[in-house]
Amino acid sequence: MHHQTALVLFSGGQDSTTCLAHALQSYARVETIGFDYHQRHRVELEARLKVLNEIRRQFPQWEGKLGQDHTLDLAVLGAVSETSLTRETAFRMEASGLPNTFVPGRNLLFLTLAATVAYRRDLQVIVTGVCETDFSGYPDCRDDTMKAMQLALSLGMDKRYLIETPLMWIDKAETWRLAERLGGASLVDLIVEHTHTCYLGDRTHRHAWGYGCAQCPACELRARGWEGYRAGFAPKQIG
Repeated sequence: MHHQTALVLFSGGQDSTTCLAHALQSYARVETIGFDYHQRHRVELEARLKVLNEIRRQFPQWEGKLGQDHTLDLAVLGAVSETSLTRETAFRMEASGLPNTFVPGRNLLFLTLAATVAYRRDLQVIVTGVCETDFSGYPDCRDDTMKAMQLALSLGMDKRYLIETPLMWIDKAETWRLAERLGGASLVDLIVEHTHTCYLGDRTHRHAWGYGCAQCPACELRARGWEGYRAGFAPKQIG
Protein backbone atom coordinates (compact mmCIF):
# COMPACT_ATOMS: atom_id res chain seq x y z
CA MET A 1 0.00 0.00 0.00
CA HIS A 2 1.40 3.39 -1.01
CA HIS A 3 0.59 5.85 1.75
CA GLN A 4 -0.15 9.44 0.81
CA THR A 5 -1.60 11.03 3.95
CA ALA A 6 -0.49 11.32 7.57
CA LEU A 7 -1.53 12.65 10.96
CA VAL A 8 1.34 13.75 13.22
CA LEU A 9 1.06 13.77 17.01
CA PHE A 10 2.48 17.26 17.45
CA SER A 11 3.32 18.73 20.84
CA GLY A 12 5.55 21.58 19.69
CA GLY A 13 8.71 19.93 21.03
CA GLN A 14 11.94 18.89 19.35
CA ASP A 15 10.91 15.31 18.65
CA SER A 16 7.44 16.00 17.26
CA THR A 17 8.76 18.85 15.09
CA THR A 18 11.37 16.53 13.61
CA CYS A 19 8.63 13.96 13.00
CA LEU A 20 6.49 16.61 11.33
CA ALA A 21 9.34 17.50 8.97
CA HIS A 22 9.77 13.80 8.18
CA ALA A 23 6.06 13.48 7.37
CA LEU A 24 6.11 16.60 5.18
CA GLN A 25 9.00 15.12 3.21
CA SER A 26 7.25 11.76 2.89
CA TYR A 27 3.52 12.39 2.31
CA ALA A 28 1.33 14.51 0.07
CA ARG A 29 -1.04 15.69 2.82
CA VAL A 30 -0.15 16.06 6.48
CA GLU A 31 -2.33 17.15 9.39
CA THR A 32 -1.36 17.63 13.04
CA ILE A 33 -3.00 16.88 16.36
CA GLY A 34 -2.22 18.13 19.86
CA PHE A 35 -3.69 17.44 23.29
CA ASP A 36 -4.49 19.73 26.19
CA TYR A 37 -4.49 17.41 29.20
CA HIS A 38 -4.11 20.27 31.68
CA GLN A 39 -0.40 19.68 31.88
CA ARG A 40 1.65 21.57 34.43
CA HIS A 41 2.19 24.49 32.06
CA ARG A 42 0.66 25.65 28.78
CA VAL A 43 3.90 26.73 27.15
CA GLU A 44 4.03 23.77 24.78
CA LEU A 45 0.48 24.45 23.60
CA GLU A 46 1.56 27.96 22.65
CA ALA A 47 4.85 26.76 21.18
CA ARG A 48 3.19 24.28 18.84
CA LEU A 49 1.20 27.04 17.10
CA LYS A 50 4.32 29.15 16.73
CA VAL A 51 6.24 26.23 15.25
CA LEU A 52 3.47 25.49 12.75
CA ASN A 53 3.44 29.13 11.64
CA GLU A 54 7.21 29.19 11.28
CA ILE A 55 7.25 25.99 9.23
CA ARG A 56 4.67 27.47 6.88
CA ARG A 57 6.66 30.69 6.64
CA GLN A 58 10.17 29.27 6.30
CA PHE A 59 9.52 26.16 4.20
CA PRO A 60 7.33 27.02 1.20
CA GLN A 61 7.95 23.54 -0.23
CA TRP A 62 6.04 22.12 2.73
CA GLU A 63 3.35 24.76 3.17
CA GLY A 64 1.04 23.28 0.54
CA LYS A 65 1.21 19.86 2.20
CA LEU A 66 0.54 21.05 5.75
CA GLY A 67 -3.17 20.88 6.39
CA GLN A 68 -5.51 21.25 9.34
CA ASP A 69 -4.36 21.28 12.95
CA HIS A 70 -6.55 19.62 15.59
CA THR A 71 -6.39 20.27 19.34
CA LEU A 72 -8.35 18.03 21.71
CA ASP A 73 -9.24 18.81 25.31
CA LEU A 74 -8.19 15.88 27.50
CA ALA A 75 -8.78 17.41 30.93
CA VAL A 76 -9.84 13.99 32.18
CA LEU A 77 -6.27 12.70 31.74
CA GLY A 78 -4.89 15.46 33.93
CA ALA A 79 -7.63 14.82 36.49
CA VAL A 80 -6.76 11.15 36.94
CA SER A 81 -2.96 11.54 36.75
CA GLU A 82 -0.92 12.14 39.89
CA THR A 83 2.36 12.95 38.12
CA SER A 84 4.90 15.75 38.08
CA LEU A 85 3.70 16.72 34.59
CA THR A 86 0.18 17.39 35.85
CA ARG A 87 0.85 18.47 39.45
CA GLU A 88 3.22 20.91 41.16
CA THR A 89 5.47 18.18 42.54
CA ALA A 90 9.22 17.65 42.36
CA PHE A 91 10.71 15.22 39.86
CA ARG A 92 11.71 11.90 41.40
CA MET A 93 11.95 8.19 40.74
CA GLU A 94 9.06 6.01 41.92
CA ALA A 95 9.27 2.60 43.57
CA SER A 96 8.26 1.10 40.21
CA GLY A 97 11.55 2.31 38.72
CA LEU A 98 9.77 4.82 36.51
CA PRO A 99 10.13 8.58 36.94
CA ASN A 100 7.08 10.44 38.22
CA THR A 101 6.95 12.22 34.86
CA PHE A 102 5.28 9.08 33.50
CA VAL A 103 1.59 9.77 32.79
CA PRO A 104 -0.03 6.30 32.70
CA GLY A 105 -1.97 5.62 29.54
CA ARG A 106 -1.08 8.94 27.93
CA ASN A 107 0.34 7.66 24.65
CA LEU A 108 -2.28 4.92 24.45
CA LEU A 109 -5.04 7.50 24.74
CA PHE A 110 -3.30 9.90 22.36
CA LEU A 111 -2.98 7.20 19.69
CA THR A 112 -6.59 6.06 20.11
CA LEU A 113 -7.92 9.59 19.67
CA ALA A 114 -5.50 10.28 16.84
CA ALA A 115 -6.79 7.18 15.06
CA THR A 116 -10.36 8.43 15.55
CA VAL A 117 -9.47 11.75 13.93
CA ALA A 118 -7.51 9.95 11.20
CA TYR A 119 -10.57 7.81 10.48
CA ARG A 120 -12.77 10.89 10.06
CA ARG A 121 -10.16 12.77 8.01
CA ASP A 122 -9.19 9.75 5.86
CA LEU A 123 -5.55 9.80 6.95
CA GLN A 124 -3.58 6.59 6.55
CA VAL A 125 -0.47 7.01 8.72
CA ILE A 126 -0.16 8.12 12.35
CA VAL A 127 3.28 9.55 13.09
CA THR A 128 4.55 9.80 16.67
CA GLY A 129 7.92 10.76 18.16
CA VAL A 130 8.24 7.98 20.73
CA CYS A 131 11.71 6.54 21.18
CA GLU A 132 13.20 3.48 22.88
CA THR A 133 16.82 4.66 22.69
CA ASP A 134 16.97 7.97 24.59
CA PHE A 135 13.95 7.82 26.89
CA SER A 136 12.99 7.55 30.56
CA GLY A 137 11.83 3.95 30.43
CA TYR A 138 8.20 4.81 29.69
CA PRO A 139 6.50 1.54 28.71
CA ASP A 140 4.12 3.32 26.31
CA CYS A 141 7.10 4.50 24.22
CA ARG A 142 8.37 1.02 23.39
CA ASP A 143 8.32 -0.48 19.92
CA ASP A 144 6.28 -3.47 21.15
CA THR A 145 3.62 -1.08 22.48
CA MET A 146 3.43 0.73 19.14
CA LYS A 147 3.08 -2.53 17.21
CA ALA A 148 0.33 -3.70 19.58
CA MET A 149 -1.52 -0.37 19.24
CA GLN A 150 -1.26 -0.50 15.45
CA LEU A 151 -2.85 -3.94 15.42
CA ALA A 152 -5.55 -3.07 17.96
CA LEU A 153 -6.55 0.18 16.24
CA SER A 154 -6.56 -1.43 12.79
CA LEU A 155 -8.76 -4.26 14.01
CA GLY A 156 -11.04 -2.13 16.16
CA MET A 157 -11.71 0.44 13.45
CA ASP A 158 -11.53 -1.97 10.52
CA LYS A 159 -9.02 0.26 8.79
CA ARG A 160 -5.38 -0.55 8.04
CA TYR A 161 -3.41 2.01 10.05
CA LEU A 162 0.35 2.42 9.99
CA ILE A 163 1.88 3.85 13.17
CA GLU A 164 5.21 5.34 12.11
CA THR A 165 7.94 6.04 14.67
CA PRO A 166 10.86 7.79 12.91
CA LEU A 167 12.83 8.29 16.14
CA MET A 168 12.37 4.86 17.70
CA TRP A 169 15.95 3.63 17.32
CA ILE A 170 17.97 6.86 17.34
CA ASP A 171 19.32 8.97 20.19
CA LYS A 172 18.86 12.72 20.69
CA ALA A 173 22.09 13.61 18.88
CA GLU A 174 20.88 11.68 15.84
CA THR A 175 17.49 13.39 16.14
CA TRP A 176 19.25 16.74 15.69
CA ARG A 177 21.11 15.28 12.69
CA LEU A 178 17.87 14.00 11.20
CA ALA A 179 16.36 17.48 11.49
CA GLU A 180 19.35 18.88 9.65
CA ARG A 181 19.03 16.30 6.88
CA LEU A 182 15.34 17.09 6.48
CA GLY A 183 15.40 20.88 6.62
CA GLY A 184 19.00 22.02 6.82
CA ALA A 185 20.33 24.58 9.26
CA SER A 186 17.05 26.50 9.00
CA LEU A 187 15.09 23.67 10.59
CA VAL A 188 17.71 23.17 13.30
CA ASP A 189 17.55 26.89 14.11
CA LEU A 190 13.74 26.78 14.17
CA ILE A 191 13.82 23.86 16.62
CA VAL A 192 16.32 25.64 18.85
CA GLU A 193 14.41 28.91 18.92
CA HIS A 194 10.75 27.93 18.88
CA THR A 195 10.18 24.37 20.11
CA HIS A 196 9.67 23.62 23.79
CA THR A 197 10.89 20.67 25.85
CA CYS A 198 11.37 21.85 29.44
CA TYR A 199 9.05 20.14 31.94
CA LEU A 200 8.93 23.34 34.02
CA GLY A 201 7.84 25.51 31.09
CA ASP A 202 10.89 27.79 31.36
CA ARG A 203 11.10 30.21 28.41
CA THR A 204 13.36 32.76 30.12
CA HIS A 205 16.72 30.96 30.05
CA ARG A 206 18.23 30.63 26.55
CA HIS A 207 20.90 28.01 25.92
CA ALA A 208 22.68 26.84 22.77
CA TRP A 209 20.06 24.09 22.43
CA GLY A 210 17.04 26.33 23.15
CA TYR A 211 15.01 27.54 26.13
CA GLY A 212 14.64 25.66 29.41
CA CYS A 213 15.60 25.27 33.04
CA ALA A 214 18.59 23.03 32.11
CA GLN A 215 17.89 20.88 35.17
CA CYS A 216 14.78 18.80 34.50
CA PRO A 217 15.17 15.40 32.77
CA ALA A 218 13.84 16.73 29.45
CA CYS A 219 16.31 19.63 29.37
CA GLU A 220 19.21 17.40 30.34
CA LEU A 221 18.39 14.95 27.56
CA ARG A 222 18.01 17.70 24.97
CA ALA A 223 21.26 19.40 26.04
CA ARG A 224 23.20 16.13 25.99
CA GLY A 225 21.88 15.38 22.51
CA TRP A 226 22.87 18.85 21.31
CA GLU A 227 26.40 18.36 22.64
CA GLY A 228 26.67 15.06 20.79
CA TYR A 229 25.31 16.63 17.62
CA ARG A 230 27.68 19.61 17.76
CA ALA A 231 30.64 17.34 18.54
CA GLY A 232 30.25 16.01 15.02
CA PHE A 233 31.26 19.45 13.74
CA ALA A 234 34.47 19.64 15.74
CA PRO A 235 37.69 19.53 13.68
CA LYS A 236 39.38 16.16 13.84
CA GLN A 237 42.63 15.92 15.76
CA ILE A 238 45.65 14.78 13.73
CA GLY A 239 48.44 12.80 15.26
